Amino acid sequence: MAAINIYVGNLSFDTNEDQLKELFETYGQVESATIISDKFTGRPRGFGFVKMPEREDGLRAIQELDARDFMGRSIKVNEARPRTDRDRGDRQGGGGGRGKGGGGGGGWR
Repeated sequence: MAAINIYVGNLSFDTNEDQLKELFETYGQVESATIISDKFTGRPRGFGFVKMPEREDGLRAIQELDARDFMGRSIKVNEARPRTDRDRGDRQGGGGGRGKGGGGGGGWR
């Protein structure tokens, strides 16, 4: 059976990876539990991912944990979508010409 990657959103900023893993181990084996942090500040961003080797266990966890209170927050739990180039920050474009004249930059608002 194929593994399943699960998105867990609206996590308390106090949640750690061990607590997240423990929550999902109720439903089966957990391969990994990762909480995403801001790359500049290092602070948690309030969401993470759990990978479970057995798809059926993961689907049961999703069904039972979605909208459940965990550490004072109603968590959002669903199957993670595959990342796209856009998600990875592989963006093209941006910037602009720097021809004659002054002024600079600013971005879209």
